[in-house]
Amino acid sequence: MPWKRIKLPIKPGRFLVQGDEAVADGAFCAGMRFYAGYPITPASEVITRVQERFEESGEGVYFQGEDEIASIAACIGASWTGVKAMTATSGPGFDLMVENLGYAIFTETPLVIVDVQRAGPSTGQAARPSQGDYHQVRYATHGDYEIIVLTPWSCQELFEFGIRAFNLAERYRVPVIILTDEAVGHLREPVVYPEEIDVFDREHDPDAPPFSFDERDAGPMPLIGDGKALLITGSTHTEAGKRVTQDPEIHRKIVKHLIGKIQHNVSDIFESHEEFIEDAEIVIASYGISARSGFEAVKRLREKGLKVGFFRFKVIWPLWEKYVRERLSGIKKIFVPEMNAGHLSRELERLVNGEVISISELGTNIITPETIVKEVEARL
Repeated sequence: MPWKRIKLPIKPGRFLVQGDEAVADGAFCAGMRFYAGYPITPASEVITRVQERFEESGEGVYFQGEDEIASIAACIGASWTGVKAMTATSGPGFDLMVENLGYAIFTETPLVIVDVQRAGPSTGQAARPSQGDYHQVRYATHGDYEIIVLTPWSCQELFEFGIRAFNLAERYRVPVIILTDEAVGHLREPVVYPEEIDVFDREHDPDAPPFSFDERDAGPMPLIGDGKALLITGSTHTEAGKRVTQDPEIHRKIVKHLIGKIQHNVSDIFESHEEFIEDAEIVIASYGISARSGFEAVKRLREKGLKVGFFRFKVIWPLWEKYVRERLSGIKKIFVPEMNAGHLSRELERLVNGEVISISELGTNIITPETIVKEVEARL
């Protein structure tokens, strides 16, 4: 069976761990044994931790590429040999990975990318936090497709999402992005490593065609080394992998498959954290580090007698639109603190009937609970 329960391959217990280290530990526990990357602030600690885990366990292959292009390409190749592969970067490095990200999506290659966001565009400020990559990770490559993006708000979740990201990548044969930021990546706080975890290993069938057109299921995956020739092309292809570039019907089937295998399983993929929604007249909705301030603001506002709810997106893509629309229907005002020009706000504006109010921070500072409380009270 693809699902299995395993003992943690590192020492369980409660430890003081940095966020970048926690996501590396989670990935290692999920079975990641190939890592390729190029150092970049504020994600470089991921590389260091992975190297430490590989050396102390005697398992795993580490590769420092000449750049981010080579790094993600190496991960794609490793994944097709059956190894769970990961890379980590920040905005400028993610820019370079985009061409091969599209190739990984089209060839349905399971892999995990950690994006520790920093202020941009371009080089920006390397050691200052931002949430400006919200739409970049969704729409970076051309064409139609779906992708999975997880947004942790703590070191504990970075560890847990390091595991869940691989479970989702293996199950749906898709690149999964863990979208965090400098503030969470460089945070140190207690993290609990459990005795056992559940992991999903891809369905491997050496006799299966490399691709499927099923709109609900990713399909099994043969591997390089099974003894059969594999065609893995970024061009339009048949289920057997044969390159076909002048057939509209085959291309239509592929795109519907890439979208369908995620959208038909959105209830399994999407995850949210909700508090006080049932009696809420207004809601603070956010994700990542901004949600931590948002939750504290909710508690302070409720102490003042205001009926304020909290909605945190643990998964921002795919967006389960039907669920979000139902949960936030009837809410008069939805405040959205985020460290960008209002990316989540734009998504919510098209989904809900209530007024969506962006609380935007563009100066690389974390939005404080005081700022959110002040903004809410001013708009009531």
